[in-house]
Amino acid sequence: MRPIRPVTAILCSAALALTAAACGPGDSEADAKPSVAVSLPTSLDGVQIPDGLKDKLKEHGIDLEKWKGGEWKNWKKEDWLREAGDYINPIIEDLWDPDRMRDAAKTPQPPAVDPDAGKDQGVTDPTPPPVRAKAAAAPYHQSVPASGKVFFDGPEGSMVCSATVVKDPAHPGKSNMVWTAGHCVHAGKAGGWYRNIAFVPSYNNKGKSAAALKGAPREEVAPYGVWWSDWAQTSDQWIATGGPTGGAGAPYDFAVLHVTPEKGGGKSLEETVGTALPVEFNAPAAPKIAKMTATGYPAAAPFDGQKTFQCVDKPGRLSLNATDPTMYRIGCTMTGGSSGGGWVAAGSDGKPALVSNTSIGPAKAGWLAGPRLGPEAKGVFDAVSGKFK
Repeated sequence: MRPIRPVTAILCSAALALTAAACGPGDSEADAKPSVAVSLPTSLDGVQIPDGLKDKLKEHGIDLEKWKGGEWKNWKKEDWLREAGDYINPIIEDLWDPDRMRDAAKTPQPPAVDPDAGKDQGVTDPTPPPVRAKAAAAPYHQSVPASGKVFFDGPEGSMVCSATVVKDPAHPGKSNMVWTAGHCVHAGKAGGWYRNIAFVPSYNNKGKSAAALKGAPREEVAPYGVWWSDWAQTSDQWIATGGPTGGAGAPYDFAVLHVTPEKGGGKSLEETVGTALPVEFNAPAAPKIAKMTATGYPAAAPFDGQKTFQCVDKPGRLSLNATDPTMYRIGCTMTGGSSGGGWVAAGSDGKPALVSNTSIGPAKAGWLAGPRLGPEAKGVFDAVSGKFK
């Protein structure tokens, strides 16, 4: 079993990562503490950066002016910002142009995972039969309006993951929060935060092929704009134990982004896309759920990362460690790039809610597993929501 690794230039796929690891060259675990990001529209003029963050950046030798000029490409290990509070993601306007988004398509080798992991630990149900992923109906803004794609840069190049617009209780109807996997934002214990993290809702809304997207205007590729993450948070477990072999942090592989529009504007993300899903932190146990729907942008063969797909199945249980929460598992043939994509089921009120996200899967696509969101996930969510009241 392997984490569904991020696709380094195309779609960061669901890797066996926890809430802080970005879908990219290395899946990692997330941290439950809030991370601070600095948003720089087009210049640093007038931007107020907290003194504490300034000092932290200086410790790592980071000059924000040089960052915008291309210093972010310097991936020397000592320059990685690893701790939750070290997160920095200044806006670099037009960095994610249509061609760069389309070409973000490298697929790094997924980390190896012990195929026998979890067999005798906790409760694990029989491996589900594969469920063929079906293409979502285009335009995506009508069929899966809350879904989108996350783009970011890592040591191996540009990468991608999937994500979902979620409701923010602090701002009813005006949320700027996005749910994804931890390994889509942070590399775990061996690395730090990925860079230039941005969310594109309803990416390639019309469901066109990669060839048809060549030379397409930005409005067609990103019809609802590019939203930069000015804050990211993942679980402490992912940051502490996430890594290329996966497993340890998978039950905590979730992350929350707070985003802001690249071009500015008065409307929130939720108002812009017209919807957001509530997050259920007390979802029923797997045996009590009739069906679960996973959505994402798979990028590894036979997919190309440009279109949205879905799998619908009754979930089973997967336990990687008797002391950690049991994960949900469904049959699904989505590949790398689908990481971080939302899993939707009926919440405690019977209405659709996000109950998990794509985290790990086997070397050969056939099933996916995602964390059951509990106290740790709620802590991450509440911290991000509380920071922007």
